[in-house]
Amino acid sequence: MDLILCHTTADFDCLGAAVGLTLLRPGARIVLPGGAHPAVRDFLALHRDEFPLIERRSVSPERIRSLAVVDAQEANRLGVAAEWLTLPQLQEIAVYDHHLGGDRDIPSTQVTVEAVGATTTLIVEALQRACLRPNVMEATAMALGIHVDTGSLTYEQATVRDAQALAWLMAQGANLGVIRDSVERGLSPELQDLLAIALDDLTVDDADGRRLGWVLLRTDGYCTGLSSLTAQLMEIVEVDALLLGVHYPLGDGEERLTVIGRSRIDGTDLAALFRPYGGGGHAFAATLTRRENQARELLVELQRQLLAQLPPPLRARELMSSPVRTIRPDTKIADAERTLLRYGHSGLSVVNEHDRLVGVISRRDLDIALHHGFGHAPVRGYMTQNPRTIGPDASLERIEELMVTYDIGRLPVLDGDRLVGIVTRTDVLRQLHRQQQQRHPQGLGPGGLPLDRTRQQLQQRLVPDLWQFLATAATLAEDRGWHLYLVGGGVRDLLLADSDQPLALADIDLVVDGYHAALTDAAGVELAQALRDRYPAARLEVHGQFQTAALLWHQDPQFDYLWVDIATARTEFYPYPAANPEVEACSIQQDLYRRDFTVNALALRLTEPRAGELLDFFGGLLDLQSRRVRVLHPNSFIEDPTRIFRAVRFAVKLGFDLEGQTVGYIRYAIDSGVYERTQGENGVAPALQTRLRAELNTILAAPYWQAALGLLGDLQALRCLHPQLRLTPALQKQVRIADRGWRWFAEAQASDRPRLRPTEAPLEHWLLLLETLLAAVPESQGAAIARRLQLPHESITRLERLESVTAAVRECLPGCDRPSQVHAALQAHEAALLLLVLARLAPEQRRTLWCYLTRWMGRTPPLDGNDLRELGYRPGRLYRDILADLLARRLDGEFPPQPEAERQAAIAYVTATYPR
Repeated sequence: MDLILCHTTADFDCLGAAVGLTLLRPGARIVLPGGAHPAVRDFLALHRDEFPLIERRSVSPERIRSLAVVDAQEANRLGVAAEWLTLPQLQEIAVYDHHLGGDRDIPSTQVTVEAVGATTTLIVEALQRACLRPNVMEATAMALGIHVDTGSLTYEQATVRDAQALAWLMAQGANLGVIRDSVERGLSPELQDLLAIALDDLTVDDADGRRLGWVLLRTDGYCTGLSSLTAQLMEIVEVDALLLGVHYPLGDGEERLTVIGRSRIDGTDLAALFRPYGGGGHAFAATLTRRENQARELLVELQRQLLAQLPPPLRARELMSSPVRTIRPDTKIADAERTLLRYGHSGLSVVNEHDRLVGVISRRDLDIALHHGFGHAPVRGYMTQNPRTIGPDASLERIEELMVTYDIGRLPVLDGDRLVGIVTRTDVLRQLHRQQQQRHPQGLGPGGLPLDRTRQQLQQRLVPDLWQFLATAATLAEDRGWHLYLVGGGVRDLLLADSDQPLALADIDLVVDGYHAALTDAAGVELAQALRDRYPAARLEVHGQFQTAALLWHQDPQFDYLWVDIATARTEFYPYPAANPEVEACSIQQDLYRRDFTVNALALRLTEPRAGELLDFFGGLLDLQSRRVRVLHPNSFIEDPTRIFRAVRFAVKLGFDLEGQTVGYIRYAIDSGVYERTQGENGVAPALQTRLRAELNTILAAPYWQAALGLLGDLQALRCLHPQLRLTPALQKQVRIADRGWRWFAEAQASDRPRLRPTEAPLEHWLLLLETLLAAVPESQGAAIARRLQLPHESITRLERLESVTAAVRECLPGCDRPSQVHAALQAHEAALLLLVLARLAPEQRRTLWCYLTRWMGRTPPLDGNDLRELGYRPGRLYRDILADLLARRLDGEFPPQPEAERQAAIAYVTATYPR
């Protein structure tokens, strides 16, 4: 017998999931171990015969083969049926639930727990994957489960997946009339009376601007519809969280207490609050029912614990941008407009000679002045004087209230009379959006990191040594009054990583941000030095110009290979296209804004409060979910061409697509000719030096280099190196030949056959590929590009000689009939140069050159000088002639292949040919 167990007092979601599961488990029967909600009882009174229900008392435990538990993870929610979980003959126990973070104690063999609004949604998705369709009544029961548990898709925990599941059930014919009659609507007369009492008895506590209410009601017996009563009471009294308790006598001297909890406050978790008392639910909606004679005391204790859950409210100091871009009152309008353009701001603060705030001027004010031809006028005549300001401790709610009430787009933050930051409308909107996201934690599939990731959960995703390092860094930052963030690729990789395998990041970027009174420009360097004291095995590198430091481990027993960049939050400005950026200190928001792609503009907070909070200002999480690379700024590729190569690298490495508009920006930047103009105007463009060389190195040395190079060719991105460089089919073939030649040559070297000359260094694979590309530049300009890229001197020399050596090889090889002749013609050239030549030859000559590289190059005569001396020959020029003759005969196969026979034949030949 296969059973599907509902929890006690089954609700519609529990029933709907159980009904759907009977389609996935043919022959399974549904058991309601502890009754059902009144609305569910009324529904079953009419439709019980439509579903395979069985009474608990009709079950023979010895016949049970498998159990499936829906909408619950704890055994105590199954009532007496929990005894069946330990039956020895059970072959399977499956659990299906949508409450994350529960204390699962059911000994399950299969677990499906995901963050959706209703457990029924998970079952519907399984039915869709199995191509199974319910009948009308089954679809109706499942639709009821989703409707009720998501508040008809209006509750905070409702997701797109619930809506899609509900739409599919409607397509299967779910009866809307039955759903309408079964879903509780409005308040019954009894609930209306209780509402009036609750309004009189409600207690409201104020905590940092958040209103928490609680009320205890007494009834004669169980009352249905308490969830609707709680929702309506919350709306009427406008509280942010509410605990509604109802207690009634059981008739045996004891009482039963039901508590309904609702919350709109981020950071609260009602499910965790109720779980120790036998309740459960979601973070923002939960219920508990228990025998309890001390109802008021328990409700007061729950309210106290709810207050303790409240996270510290967001203050202006955490939202503001700092330092603030300021100008003087006598600054000209035109100069102020250029400052706005440089930093991308929509307004500027105006301060006097003592750096005290005297006004604010917006872009609109400047536009009006410029329109009327007053670009030469000082801003004092157009600025808003005596602007509204806030202090560093102003709450988000207060900031929002001021902006809405007075239609203010920016609020300067003053500490006393000192300007320390500014909060803009964009800052507030981003924070409100992030809070909305956190109410709907969507994982990223297998291994996805949910938005409400806590510091403890983050610990589980990293290898222990790496987690301990980040925890140490966070503690050091907290001690100094700073905030510390993991940013960029490390966050991206955490979000995408497989959750079953702890992640060992090899490259970490940390950014220090903080309250204005504690942060200095050198904060990142100071933190790196403090970490170096804790980890003396690390090598410390400091880059003062960019306010950054790096800690490096190489073949370390603890970290193996690890690179940690630590920087003070900073912003960048490019004075001209492809230039090195000018760097200035800023806030974490501005620091993320300067980055290249949305998937790299994510930050994870490591310090308290709100450790584990994900900062996503630009939709990076959605782009990770959609598996696309999207650039942050339209001019990004004009400012720095290396971002084109980075975009391609990330797309190919991660298996992502380049977002359509991003492709358009790339093509526009290349077609604009900005790189050619940059080289002409500024000499050697810095972006075409170390940054671009490093990017080419990374791409061409990666396993995915062929796909990346193909995409670069499709985008015509090689024009960043030279306006006429294209990845033509002929050039692609040359690159493939060079790659194959390098690999075969490396394999041959492993067998110790082709020996390089002592002065000849092995050629790196990526460098050979790059030289092959540069060799295709018209008019032999490859060497000039190699100089701009700061490639090794040997590479430049090879590219300078390539044309002449290729011509010489083409000319000499047709006249070489024997291996010794080929050897004599090619032995003056280094192997790396010949590998470049190899890709430029016709097939027949390529085969000959290939034989030289893998079989004949580096061969030595069967005898050496010592052997000749023992044979009685006096040292001199004769040695050279004899050894050259012996090598030629060895290459041409005139001696036996066996070593000893070859040696004897060589001795006989020398003594017969060269008199002593």
